[in-house]
Amino acid sequence: MHRTLFSTVCLIFSMAAMADELENAPIYYSKSQPNNAIERLQESLRKKKISLAYTEDHGWLKSVLAALEIPESSQTLVFSKTSLQRNYITPKTPRAIYFNDDTYVGFCWRGKVLEISTADPELGTVFYSMEQRQSEKPRFVREVDSCTICHSSSALYGKPGHLMRSLFPDRRGDPNFASGSYRTDATSDFSKRFGGWYVTGTHGNQRHLGNQIFTSNEARQEKPVFDDAQNLTSLSKRFTSAMYLTPHSDLVVLMVLAHQTSMHNRIARATLETRLAIHQQTEILKALKEPPDTMLDSTKSRIKSVGDSLLECLLFSEEYRLTDPIKGTTTYADDFSKRGPHDKEGRSLYQLDLQRRLLKYPCSYLIYSDSFQKLPAPIAEYVLKRLYQILTDQDSDRAYQHLSKADKTAILEILRGTLPNLPEYWFK
Repeated sequence: MHRTLFSTVCLIFSMAAMADELENAPIYYSKSQPNNAIERLQESLRKKKISLAYTEDHGWLKSVLAALEIPESSQTLVFSKTSLQRNYITPKTPRAIYFNDDTYVGFCWRGKVLEISTADPELGTVFYSMEQRQSEKPRFVREVDSCTICHSSSALYGKPGHLMRSLFPDRRGDPNFASGSYRTDATSDFSKRFGGWYVTGTHGNQRHLGNQIFTSNEARQEKPVFDDAQNLTSLSKRFTSAMYLTPHSDLVVLMVLAHQTSMHNRIARATLETRLAIHQQTEILKALKEPPDTMLDSTKSRIKSVGDSLLECLLFSEEYRLTDPIKGTTTYADDFSKRGPHDKEGRSLYQLDLQRRLLKYPCSYLIYSDSFQKLPAPIAEYVLKRLYQILTDQDSDRAYQHLSKADKTAILEILRGTLPNLPEYWFK
């Protein structure tokens, strides 16, 4: 018991230390002015360049999604009580999540607020809420402490980010934490994904934990999977789906979400850790009266650590291999695959595979995102150089042995034709 108490105290102090680090120079997380999609929308509302419409059933939801260009087909539904609005979440009233390449919007039926997070090139992930009540001047309110309690945990290395978890919820939606939980990303075993989420789509003989309510005994089983929860194409028997914008919680959308949240976390960590490392190096060099352009070994090591982590997610290292094709229940997969930019051969990093893996060309489309494009120079240089070496077989790291020669060639050619501001050596 004393050991458990000691561990808990250590964790609390550790999280406090990580939080303090972000509140001091050069980050000033709470006090810095964000620059992201929500701030731009807020400014457009202030200048009356755009207006939002309120509806009785969904509040500001439809209008906010349209303004942010978030497709309604991106809807996923989670019924585990894993939100600040947990009192509104049950298997009969799941929380809906919608997203595009940089922003996520959470909606609870009859909830008090919309919950929003967005990628910020300087601050990583920034959180907002919008009151779900009619007003002449709807506004987004930045949230810090209430969100970062969970969204800046040790699991995220103390950096603000996203948590996609697979749990064992009971009939009320309360997770059975004694039975554990699983982080969900592209590397997760399919059989451990989506506990506490609704899932619509087909996936052959593969099994997942979605669409299921667990008793305590069932949650403790090693593989508590029920056949009546697999390969569902309708949720009409689970809850009143007409309460939501669509009746779906598309499997393909969930697969994209699992990758994207992890990738955003890696970009955010790389950004913040590099900014901290460079700032601390500057202070050390001043104290030692060394030339300001000196790169310390400790700084190189920190940049390498977060850069390697980012690259592994970017190139889907250790991605779970599908054993059967997957198919969703909406047009999301087709719409997503048509997105660009495209190279001269018509290829795009948005093209989905869904037969054996998520993407046809296993390099994350978030390489085009504002947050990736605005990575601090030292980490951007490291990642782009090593990425080029991997794709041209100059780097034989085992983490990238899953990439075939054809994969590497295609990704290299697509990036050469579509990614702006590549270094000259990429074209040799």
